[in-house]
Amino acid sequence: MGTDAGPDRGTGPAPAPAAGSTLVASDLDRTLIYSAAALELTMPDARAPRLLCVETYESRPLSFMTEDAARLLSELADRTVFVPATTRTPEQYRRVRLPGPPPRYAVCANGGHLLVDGVSDPAWRERVRERLTACAPLDLVRAHMLRLARPEWLLKERVADGLFAYLVVDRALLPGSWVRELADWAGPQGWSVSLQGRKIYAVPNPLTKSAAVAEVARRTGAARTFAAGDSLLDADLLRFADTAWRPAHGELADSGLRLPHLRVLPDRGVLAGEAVLLGMGSALAELTDPEPVRTEPGGLTPRGAEPIGPPPAALPEG
Repeated sequence: MGTDAGPDRGTGPAPAPAAGSTLVASDLDRTLIYSAAALELTMPDARAPRLLCVETYESRPLSFMTEDAARLLSELADRTVFVPATTRTPEQYRRVRLPGPPPRYAVCANGGHLLVDGVSDPAWRERVRERLTACAPLDLVRAHMLRLARPEWLLKERVADGLFAYLVVDRALLPGSWVRELADWAGPQGWSVSLQGRKIYAVPNPLTKSAAVAEVARRTGAARTFAAGDSLLDADLLRFADTAWRPAHGELADSGLRLPHLRVLPDRGVLAGEAVLLGMGSALAELTDPEPVRTEPGGLTPRGAEPIGPPPAALPEG
């Protein structure tokens, strides 16, 4: 079934761009915030960065960022329209306490929800519902996934807000061809499949972060968009942005994603989150300062690389 998965600029006239306004849309997990298992602290303990806990779950600390990253995010959010753009459901997103005031806008459920002051926008939900009628129904896709799954490697299965489905699997036991075979079946149904860590996602093609971020850009009159992400579900967002960043870990790194406006960072783990924010801060300074200072106090410098090459043709669009 054919679908239009591209960003929607909304109906009616958009407001005139605010002079110099920048919208910063970033994925959360393994881009800005990190679980203990994803920190990748490879340095000696005495040189490890101080960490700030930004999420608790069932009374236990769950997600972290470096204290320097927390400071950089607060500074960036003061100068831009900062929009978290996550695959998390609204309930999962609300567990995260980022530094600074709560963002006015947040994208959840991979674009299925647009939160405005913490409340899901009903007009956006209706627009998403209309788009999803072009795809095979969720129940059909979920049933197919479960029919093909095997109990020896399937740990759990979930549906996110009635929008998409995912499986949590034992990667060591998952057959190497299983995800590709599912993707080959799902494509004609209007769905995309991706493997991210221990999770296999099946997401309808119209459900994209970029579409929701484009709506925020329209509402705020942003003149430009910065974006960051590490997973295949972030690919459409990075393509949409005027300038984008990705770390050296994650599915996009594994796929070798390259875009002319994409800055590929050499950093991995929680230090990559710090590097993303350093890079965004420097790029923002270049827009306003004739000779931006690129060195942070304490000798920290933006970690980055020159944009290179076009993206691989086989990479999923959303």
